[in-house]
Amino acid sequence: MEKATVLVTAMAFLGIFSIGLTAVLYQLVKQQGRLLLRLDQVERQLGIDPFQSIDRESIRLQARTSSGLPVGTLLPDFELPDLDGRPVSWKDFRGRKVLLVSWSARCGYCDRIAPDLISLEPGLARAGVSLLLLSAGTAEAERAAAEEHGLKSPILLQKSGTSIEAFHDRGTPVAYLIDEDGRIAHRLAIGSDQVLDLAREAAPKAALKRLPLSESRIERNGLKPGTPAPVFTLPSLDGGMISLDQYRGRKVLLVFSDPHCGPCEQLTPSLIQLHEKHRDNGLAVVVIGRGDPAENRRKAEEHRLEFPVAVQRKWEISRQYGIFATPAGFLIDENGMITDGVARGIEEILALVARKSDFWKGVRDERAS
Repeated sequence: MEKATVLVTAMAFLGIFSIGLTAVLYQLVKQQGRLLLRLDQVERQLGIDPFQSIDRESIRLQARTSSGLPVGTLLPDFELPDLDGRPVSWKDFRGRKVLLVSWSARCGYCDRIAPDLISLEPGLARAGVSLLLLSAGTAEAERAAAEEHGLKSPILLQKSGTSIEAFHDRGTPVAYLIDEDGRIAHRLAIGSDQVLDLAREAAPKAALKRLPLSESRIERNGLKPGTPAPVFTLPSLDGGMISLDQYRGRKVLLVFSDPHCGPCEQLTPSLIQLHEKHRDNGLAVVVIGRGDPAENRRKAEEHRLEFPVAVQRKWEISRQYGIFATPAGFLIDENGMITDGVARGIEEILALVARKSDFWKGVRDERAS
């Protein structure tokens, strides 16, 4: 009787196990089917012949690599509004070469290459290449940035948080050169340097007249130690004005920030600690934000900031200090001189203070604990 019971139990267990295994296999097959359908859909959008099985498999793998869509791929059609809300179709650009750039008025790297890129516009036009910018920003922000830089090329607006397939999850700035038939003629250019190189390649005559980005007349690597810190007077979040001159006789940790910058957010608690510990012993923490004053004010209220926060227009003060990134910091001595090179990122900014005094020691110990 006991053997029969054990046998029945074992068979029941095997039956349950088989049912469970079948269910799992079914879900795996179903998921695989979804993936294949999705890949087929992508292939159709890319204009790939589904009957070319060998080529299709190689292109399918290339299309999702970090290098972007492969050369020769037909860019899928799209229609987006311009800054005035008028719909513009990609089909309107057929028959012309196009330098297609994913862009943003809030992107520091876009902003820093804007003068160089704009200087290439005439050369691109002479070479028969249209410059077309796609942005996920607002019409107001993009129009203001275009007017500030003197940008004449069209800007099309994508919905916030989305982008066309060719630029999906690529960040800004990135760019493709598209030929007259609407096919990708050059691999994806990623980052400010590569985008400028691609623009110069597309406009060779203009490129011969331009210096490399590293030799541009615009300072991009921060002012050097011993340089007088450019003075400024900016509106503060509390409704007053903040001037660098008012801190003469004190050391100043000047930090450039942005309410949309993740590392800036992570740096804020440490700046609060520095301010609380050392506001009465010679070190002033001053932050210059950029972008919308309301967004900067919301961040300041969220963290209950007590140190002064000013708001610059675009990169007007950052440009004077030769840095187009956030967070970035400078240590300024009692006489208004920059003591060290620019500090980029959280650790460099905190180390900037640590190298010059023992101010940071107490805060650093607290972070470690």
